[in-house]
Amino acid sequence: MSATTTWAARVEAYLAYRRSLGFELSIEGGQLGSFARFADQRGAERLTLELATDWARASRYPRPISWARRIEVLRGFAAFCLRTDPDTVVPPPKLFGPAHRRLVPHIYTAEELQSLLDATDHLGPPGRLRPATCRTLFGLLAATGLRISEALKLTRTDVDLEAGVLDIRDTKCHQRRFVPLHSSVTPHLQAYAQQRDRLVPGPCCDRFFLRDDGLAINQPSMLYALHQVCRQLGWQVRGDHAHHRLHDLRHTFIVRSVLRLYEQGDDVERGLSALSIYVGHAKVIDTYWYLTGIPELMAIAAERFHRYAQGEPT
Repeated sequence: MSATTTWAARVEAYLAYRRSLGFELSIEGGQLGSFARFADQRGAERLTLELATDWARASRYPRPISWARRIEVLRGFAAFCLRTDPDTVVPPPKLFGPAHRRLVPHIYTAEELQSLLDATDHLGPPGRLRPATCRTLFGLLAATGLRISEALKLTRTDVDLEAGVLDIRDTKCHQRRFVPLHSSVTPHLQAYAQQRDRLVPGPCCDRFFLRDDGLAINQPSMLYALHQVCRQLGWQVRGDHAHHRLHDLRHTFIVRSVLRLYEQGDDVERGLSALSIYVGHAKVIDTYWYLTGIPELMAIAAERFHRYAQGEPT
C-alpha cells in the first residue's frame, strides 16, 4: 500500500470490502474512522502496535474494556492491511483483556424510580405532551422490562388497554410475544392516551408514544430527557457504564423480578424460565446471567447455596 494513501482512504476501502460481504459495520465504521483521523494526524505510515495501543487508550472512556473493544475492531482492519503491507502489526487478542465482558448496569432502587418519574413533570415545555411521554415511557420500561426499541415501535393497536396486554411484534430476536401488564400499569397508559389525543388531535403516525408535533418519538430524544432528569437530581451512575442508559430500566425490572422470586421463596429455576420468555430473551442463559453479574443477586444466590450445603431449607 502506498505511503501516500491516507488512513481514511484505507479504512473506506476496508469498509467497502466488508460491506460487500453483507456486514453493516455502522459502529465499527465510526470507530475505524476515529482511528484513521488519529493515524493521519500522527503522519503514521503503517499500523504498529504502538499506534494501535495509543489510539485505544485515547478513548473517551479510560477503562481497559473500552480499550479492548477498540483493539478488537482494529484487528480485522489490520489483517486487511497486512495483505498489502507485510510490516503491518496485527494487535494480539486480549491485549487489554476480554472485549466482551458484560458490564454491570445501574440498578435503580424503588425510591430512585419514583424520583425519576416525578422529576419528568418538570421537563419542558409546560403544558405540552413531552413530560407525560417521558414519564409514561420510563414507567413502562421499568414495569415491563421492554427494550426501548420495542416500546418506541408500539402502535395504538399494539396496546390493548381493555385487556391490559401489549403485542410486541418488532423484536430484537424476531419473535412476536404478548406482554400482560400489571393492573397498576394500565391506568397510567390510559391516562397518557387520553392526554395524547387531547394535546395532539391530528397525529402524523399510528405510534402510541408521540412528540408534540404528532411524529413518533425517537431514542436519542428519550435518552436526552433521561440525562436531563438525572442531572437535575444530581445522580451519579453506578455500575460499569459511563452514563445513565434507558436500557438500565429493563435491567432494573429483571433484577427486581428475580429478587421477588427469592423473597417469596418461589421456584427460582421455573421463575427464571418464565421471566426469560416475558422479557424476550433468546436464551434462558441470558436471564441466568443476572445471578452472576449483579452483586445483589450474587449475594442472595450464595446465601441460598450456603443454606443448601448446610442441609437447611432454602
